Amino acid sequence: MTVRESGSVVDLYQRHGAAWAALRTTRLVEAKWLDRFCALLPAGGAILDIGCGSGLPIARDLARRGFGVTGVDAAETMLALFRENFPDMTAYRRDMRELALGRRFAGLLAWDSFFHLSPDEQRGMFPRFAAHANPDAALMFTSGNAEGAAIGALEGEPLYHGSLDPKEYRKLLDANGFDVVAHVVEDPDCGNRTVWLARQRPTGRG
Repeated sequence: MTVRESGSVVDLYQRHGAAWAALRTTRLVEAKWLDRFCALLPAGGAILDIGCGSGLPIARDLARRGFGVTGVDAAETMLALFRENFPDMTAYRRDMRELALGRRFAGLLAWDSFFHLSPDEQRGMFPRFAAHANPDAALMFTSGNAEGAAIGALEGEPLYHGSLDPKEYRKLLDANGFDVVAHVVEDPDCGNRTVWLARQRPTGRG
């Protein structure tokens, strides 16, 4: 039995969400990438934060920039923190693997969340990204840098991370109408995160 099968990531965040939020720095190491992401958005555009967690520091920064943020998270513990921090923002309890909000957004963000899915589950997310993207929408997510799994830890319990090969991410993005804008492997200026920034092609543009 794999770590993922024996204890789900959602359950882990449900149990230890408050501890995670306390450990999560409020220093915005993501600022440079958020600048690039937001530069692709219309002023005041709607952003879907997939795996929003407590909303700190990212949703707070996006709101300060004047964007409307909708949060989605599968762990009620995390949503409770998000709603406490941002009572005026919309937040839904949803498993991203089943995401179907019936609306589209100017920006989609899956920062430090999408990579908790298995490779097969990640493959299934790209049509869901496309289904929630306006023409010209920006999509940004973090991943690993090679196909496989890595096991981290949260409060002493194993925490799963999965990844596809970069070539497959590019193929999936292209097949679902996204052009890669930027991709940096283990960015030293962003906590060594591997970051993807893409943009949805307008209808009719090949």
